[in-house]
Amino acid sequence: MSQNHAEAQDGHHDGHDSHGAAHGSLRGYVTGFLLSVVLTAIPFWLVMNGVLANSTLTAIVIMLFAAAQIVVHMVYFLHMNGRSEGGWTMMALIFTIIIVAIALTGSLWVMFHLNANMMPDLHKM
Repeated sequence: MSQNHAEAQDGHHDGHDSHGAAHGSLRGYVTGFLLSVVLTAIPFWLVMNGVLANSTLTAIVIMLFAAAQIVVHMVYFLHMNGRSEGGWTMMALIFTIIIVAIALTGSLWVMFHLNANMMPDLHKM
């Protein structure tokens, strides 16, 4: 019988089940939950009470809170950091963010130029 087969029968996997990923604690999950609640409640309060008079500024503040909440979820719930999986999860995340940014920027650029170049000039009519 091979050594791997004997270890599988004994239920001993020599620590291969962790894959180098961090496991959360109750304190970490509670901290992440509380931060998520706060990062949701503040933008809700800003919009419902009309705290910021300028709607563009309100939208920018909400997006900043959304970005902060994404980071909280990645750190506290997905356990992503530079050490997990030998850094490959962080590299995959960075690659994904770059691809999404290119796709969104390109799409907005194309739509803006299509609108500017294809729509008839309404002032001349």
